[in-house]
Amino acid sequence: MPIYAYRCESCGHSLDALQKVSDAPLRDCPACGAAALHKQVTAAGFQLKGSGWYATDFKGGSGSSTAGKAAAGAGAAAATTASESAPAASCGASCACH
Repeated sequence: MPIYAYRCESCGHSLDALQKVSDAPLRDCPACGAAALHKQVTAAGFQLKGSGWYATDFKGGSGSSTAGKAAAGAGAAAATTASESAPAASCGASCACH
């Protein structure tokens, strides 16, 4: 079951609630009693790990899968080289990333 974050627009009280996806949203604030609770948008509680996937991974034919991965790897290497050659405008020349 997901955990939903709520905030009362009347008094500013915040709370987390463990609810089923099919449950109705909470409305009544436990702090002030007003019907002003609203769900907040929060970050997902999971991470995707691994090397990723490509559109060619699940298609038939083994030759196109290998070629697609090689082309994607070459594109990523070129993008990395281009970004390392000049510092970003927001970080300046004194940052540790260059």
